[in-house]
Amino acid sequence: MSPNVEGTAHASAPSAQVLAAYSYCEAVTGTQARNFAYGIRLLPTDKRQAMSALYAFSRRVDDIGDGALAPDAKLARLEDTRALLGRIRAGEVDEDDTDPVAVALAHAARRFPIPLGGLDELIDGVLMDVRGEEYETWDDLKAYCRCVAGAIGRLSLGVFGTVGPADRADEYADTLGLALQLTNILRDVREDAGNGRTYLPAEDLAKFGCGEGFQGGRAPAGSDFAGLVHHEVRRARALFTEGYRLLPMLDRRSGACVAAMAGIYRRLLDRIEREPEAVLRGRVSLPTHEKAYVAVRGLSGLDARTVSRQNTRRRP
Repeated sequence: MSPNVEGTAHASAPSAQVLAAYSYCEAVTGTQARNFAYGIRLLPTDKRQAMSALYAFSRRVDDIGDGALAPDAKLARLEDTRALLGRIRAGEVDEDDTDPVAVALAHAARRFPIPLGGLDELIDGVLMDVRGEEYETWDDLKAYCRCVAGAIGRLSLGVFGTVGPADRADEYADTLGLALQLTNILRDVREDAGNGRTYLPAEDLAKFGCGEGFQGGRAPAGSDFAGLVHHEVRRARALFTEGYRLLPMLDRRSGACVAAMAGIYRRLLDRIEREPEAVLRGRVSLPTHEKAYVAVRGLSGLDARTVSRQNTRRRP
């Protein structure tokens, strides 16, 4: 894992105040991140609590970027949140602090070696949103995705830990984050267009005749929207394939968590590939029973074993 970590992987047993803070974060996670919640419920209590704290802080950052405040007010709020992160990093948040997210994240960072700099990267990514930055190429978009999703993969790895040889674990966690984010971008094409945003690379949009965007839930006349979606799906699948190499480096329950979350998004990608125009009608989602199946599959370790066999075959 990255040496830029903040915790010691140990902390005292949570006090009643800290437990209440974790409960708050778990409630936020359960109500606002159902796909994420399906994965982390497979973790032991201490890791589930830490992941909930990370999610709740990340959700706060995202909500600032997605909210109705004026851009200048959003920028100020994001810098206030960065200052709070600095207090957490410096150990200046007491257990009786009135901010439960800060209390929970501060405890999690003492309990696990979480690279809190990843949350600075998340803030940087949301600042890019607030400034309305556009992405000409995949490399440009990839830099944004590394901030808002790859960083989350690396933060999560600080909680999960690794087993056995894991020299490239950070790289694989980052790549899996990119795969999830690109799937999100495809899923949210209509919603983002309604907010005046198109995240897909401008060069890809132009290549498939979609340079005018998707206002009103429609692709431009004469465009090859299905071709655009299939192009991005192939890119996401390659990222998933590479990112899945992380699974054998994790313990059973952490691997199950990652396999469940990634599996849900891979199935979303399957649906989008089968019916590209569905993303212009609304947000594509999976039914509850299908998410439960993916979670059980993750807990079985089947995905991790499959990746291990594939990696073994690749070795000379």
